[in-house]
Amino acid sequence: MDRISFGTAGWRATLDVFTDERVRIVAQAVATYLGGTDRPVAVGYDARETSAGFADSAASVLAANGLDVLLAERDCPTPAISHAIVERELAGAIVITASHNPPEYNGVKFIPDSGAPAMPEITEAIEANLARPESLPADEHGRIERFDPVAAHTAHVRRLTADYFEPDLSGMTVVYDAIHGSGRGVTDALLEAAGAEVVRRRCELDPTFGGTAPEPSAENLGGLEAAVAEHDADLGVANDGDADRIAVCTPERGYLNENLLFAALYEALLTDGGASGSAVRTVSTTFLIDRIADAHGELVHEVPVGFKWVADAMERHDALIGGEESGGFTVRGNVRQKDGVLLALLSAAMCAAEPIDDRLDRIVDRHGRIYAGKTSVDCPTDWKAEAISALEGEIPDSVAGVAVDRIVTLDGFKLLLEDGSWLLIRPSGTEPKLRVNAESSDPERLEAVLDAGRGLVEAALE
Repeated sequence: MDRISFGTAGWRATLDVFTDERVRIVAQAVATYLGGTDRPVAVGYDARETSAGFADSAASVLAANGLDVLLAERDCPTPAISHAIVERELAGAIVITASHNPPEYNGVKFIPDSGAPAMPEITEAIEANLARPESLPADEHGRIERFDPVAAHTAHVRRLTADYFEPDLSGMTVVYDAIHGSGRGVTDALLEAAGAEVVRRRCELDPTFGGTAPEPSAENLGGLEAAVAEHDADLGVANDGDADRIAVCTPERGYLNENLLFAALYEALLTDGGASGSAVRTVSTTFLIDRIADAHGELVHEVPVGFKWVADAMERHDALIGGEESGGFTVRGNVRQKDGVLLALLSAAMCAAEPIDDRLDRIVDRHGRIYAGKTSVDCPTDWKAEAISALEGEIPDSVAGVAVDRIVTLDGFKLLLEDGSWLLIRPSGTEPKLRVNAESSDPERLEAVLDAGRGLVEAALE
């Protein structure tokens, strides 16, 4: 039990640690937390080789505790499970997924009845209840039923997209890359149903994800960029392993930094979408969002990294859009959960209204160019707190020759510099690493700030 710890997005570990026995322990903790509710609990899972079996084990423990269980009939996007929770008024869900991590990992998330990510008080309560599985008498067991969460979710996505943009993709060519994850047969089918000609990449089931991590990063999407050019496509779209995140490629820019996608989406919602409202962004996400908001008389709410904080702020502020630089976004009217399926259709519909490259050219002309970068430094999980504590006493007065104007401590240390650039150093919530993020209006300046950040982290780890 001491190997089970819930981080930013649930508990993830390599398969030597993430065992069936421990999955059953987590499922028992969830059953205890739910306290004999008479509402069903959903269980979903991703496309990893071990996920279906772990999902069966979790379902059996929940049922042995007297809970009725809706078990997904196949691997499916995590946002489809979140939508099912709210649509069916379920008590919550367990999702077996390691998201974008390599195939040697697996993970488990608990999603409460709001459909939003679990807040710390919930995950802490689950951790406090970790125990060996228990079982009621057989005649008191709950029922396990298979269900399809995808159809209702994609119908909702079509309706919600229509609230903002005309979801008619006729005449568009979209290349879709599932990276062999749970978006296959879902996101591509949704785009095709909206009228797009869809060119599919890596849409076959492969539990090894082709030997890579199902991460929609620039390094993994070179083939998507090439396919957009080869097919003279209007857009390229990719999801991560459980399809709660998105990345896009455009004809002119190729792989589009997620900060720029966020900016384009927010600007499009405020203009072509006819919407109004504030934005929520994490501390690692671009200030370009602030510039767009200010131009439209809107506010921006900054939160720590982790979509649970985005979701919480969206509810408190009735925000229009919330997102993070890693490609997780949602909009008002959706369950407060990042949703790569919804964002695929929204992005394509936005592109149909105006090519994304043209929109970004206009944004840059009005608000200036911003360059963002990130790197990581290996750091054992049990060293993270000590390293961040060491940094607290070593915060410099300047970074790469520019004075520090202000320090934000929402999540690690964010140093705002007098030239408008910034540096963020924070512990990863999912991997044994310290993250270094930076932003600047000049690419050479960006690299200098990132280098300085790496130096600060390495010094703290000595």
